[in-house]
Amino acid sequence: MRNAFTCSQAVLLAALSVGLFGTLTAGEARALDKVDPYICPTKEKGSGTECFLEAIPQTYTMCRHIKSIEVIEFGLVGSQEGVNGAKTDGCIDKHKLSVNLPYQSALRAARNPAEVQSLRKLYATWLESMAKLHPAPGETDEGYKERVVRPYGEFDEQIKAIHALEDAPLPAGAKRPPKKTAPNS
Repeated sequence: MRNAFTCSQAVLLAALSVGLFGTLTAGEARALDKVDPYICPTKEKGSGTECFLEAIPQTYTMCRHIKSIEVIEFGLVGSQEGVNGAKTDGCIDKHKLSVNLPYQSALRAARNPAEVQSLRKLYATWLESMAKLHPAPGETDEGYKERVVRPYGEFDEQIKAIHALEDAPLPAGAKRPPKKTAPNS
């Protein structure tokens, strides 16, 4: 028979099916295996939400430090002239990518629209704060330093609100996540 599987082909197909099933059902846990522990150093083994919430101030700090070095090196005005701001721009671009996986995982894990909205608001605040790391025209050194520290308070406030939503009981009409059951032995 030409279309019949050989025994070794059947075993290979079964092994691939089990591997594919395991990959599809592991979903979120496997996705976070690819997260750089540098962006969420204490929560890399936690949930996507935990990693995302830790990554927001962590990545902002990294890029803020790079911009601070550029300001020290070239001065406030000179830190954006020519290619002087390229390191900060590179940091921002890099972390937009590195934060994406935990962010998407956090959105998938959200239990209700309020959590989704809060996660999106935090992400938007972070993006806006990253874009504002560049000194504004005519800004004083002291004014710049005060402005780039402000987002930490916003991040902290929004992260606390997200934790409160996570800890709150689900509304009566909300879908509960499926219970994890032990496989039959």
